[in-house]
Amino acid sequence: MPIFEFDYEEYFDDQSLSELDYRLIMSAREISNQAYAPYSNFRVGAAVMMQNLEIVSGVNIENASYPVGICAERSALASAISQFPLQKIDAIAISYIAPLGDSNKPAFPCGMCRQFISECEDRNGQSIILFLTGQGGKIYKIKTAKNLLPFSFSGKDLK
Repeated sequence: MPIFEFDYEEYFDDQSLSELDYRLIMSAREISNQAYAPYSNFRVGAAVMMQNLEIVSGVNIENASYPVGICAERSALASAISQFPLQKIDAIAISYIAPLGDSNKPAFPCGMCRQFISECEDRNGQSIILFLTGQGGKIYKIKTAKNLLPFSFSGKDLK
């Protein structure tokens, strides 16, 4: 039986990160405070590092009609693509605040966001590094969203 596996890096604190990676992760952590999450109280922030080293952030925005909301990852990526349409995206950091739980471990993007990031990689023509973290603690560095979404659907499937 085939097995799907992938390698990722694990950091136990911020001290081991490059200055650029640290800046990106701190942007995601800080923007989490601005999320609009009156229903779940689960506030998520995402920060995107563009090829030109600009950082574009986004937050989750909930809505009483639940499907109408948007995740922080898609919010940040949509802003990045809108603001810098000709720039490639190098990385995205995702953090969260869970007032009733532990905010010091990595959280993973939902399936819809995994698909969205994967398609951004296709648009980019290169992988997007993912940094998954909470407000502190462990950090996961994953080389591509495709590792989180094996057998993904893409635009090639529509042709």
